[in-house]
Amino acid sequence: MYRNKFVSLLAGAVMAAAPLAGASAAEVLKLAHFVPPAHIITKAVVDPLSNGLKDATNGELTIQVYPGGELGKGPVEQYVRALQGVADITWGLEGYTSSQFQKTMISELPGVVGEKPGYEMIWNAYDKYLKDEFPGTKPLALWVSEPNVFIMKDKEIRTPDDVKGLKIRVSGSAQGKVLEALGATPVQMPATEMYNALQTGLIDGIVTGSSAILDFKLNEVANSYTVGAPLGTVGFYLVMNQGRYDGLSDEFKKAVDDNSGFGLSKHAEETWNARGDDAIAAVKGDSNKTVVELSPEEAEAFGALTLPVTESIVKELGAEDVLAAMQGK
Repeated sequence: MYRNKFVSLLAGAVMAAAPLAGASAAEVLKLAHFVPPAHIITKAVVDPLSNGLKDATNGELTIQVYPGGELGKGPVEQYVRALQGVADITWGLEGYTSSQFQKTMISELPGVVGEKPGYEMIWNAYDKYLKDEFPGTKPLALWVSEPNVFIMKDKEIRTPDDVKGLKIRVSGSAQGKVLEALGATPVQMPATEMYNALQTGLIDGIVTGSSAILDFKLNEVANSYTVGAPLGTVGFYLVMNQGRYDGLSDEFKKAVDDNSGFGLSKHAEETWNARGDDAIAAVKGDSNKTVVELSPEEAEAFGALTLPVTESIVKELGAEDVLAAMQGK
C-alpha cells in the first residue's frame, strides 16, 4: 500500500520540492521527527549533521528542527513527509512501513549483525540492491539499533516457554515473525505508544533496543529486562527529499554529501549502542528492577527458534544475494 503511494506521489513531489538550480543564497532545511528533543536522535544525528553543514558553509546552510511531530503527528508517515516536501529531511523506522523496506530490513533479522556493524552492512548493499526501496529521496543515514531486548511488566523471560502466549510490541514485520516463532502474539505499534500500552496492560512487554528504556521512559512502567537473546535489531533512516537536494548549489550539495552517508550512519549507530549500554546500567542499578542476562546456553535455546526465521525470510524474498552483499561477500 505504501509503495503504491510513493510511486504515485514521486514525480509531483520531486518537482514541487525543487527550487531553482544553482541557488547560492543562504538556505534553511526543515528536519522533522516525532520524538522529544531529549531523544538520542538529537545527539546521534541531528546535531552532527546540523553542525557539519553550518561549519562547511560558513553558516549559509542551516537546519531548522521540528521535533515531537510538529510537522505531522503520525510516526508512520515520516517517509511520505519527506517525499511530499512537508519536510526536507525526516527520520523514521523502516519497520513502520515494512512492505516498502523488505530487503533493507534483512539487516534487522536475528544473527545478521555481528562481525560487521549494521550501518556498514546496509551501505555495502545499498547501491545495487536497496536503492529502489528509497524512491524520491536521498538517504543521509542508514543504521540499526543496539541488540533488541525483552522489556517486560511483571513477567520474567528466561526461556522461550516464558514468551508463549504473551502480547509483545514490535516495530515491524521482521520482528513480528521472530516473536511468532517464539509463540508470542506480536502487536505492531509506534514507539510513542509503548509506554501507555505497557502501563495499561494492552501488551505484556516490548522487544526493541535497550536505548528505548531511557528514551521513552519505559523504566517507569517495566520492571523486568532480558538481555542476550538473538532477537535482531531495529532499523532507522534519515532521508532528504531528492528534489530539494538536487536544487541546492554545488557548494551546498558537497556540504550535505560530506556530512552524511557512511560517516553519519556510523556515528548514529555507535551513539545508539552507547545509549543502550547506559540504559541497561541504569536498570541494573535499580533494586526494583530485574535484569536477566542469559548465558550462552540459554541464548542458544532462543536462537534455535529465532535464527531460522532469518533464513526463511531471506529465502522467501529470494534475497540471498542481498545478504551476501551486506556481509561483503
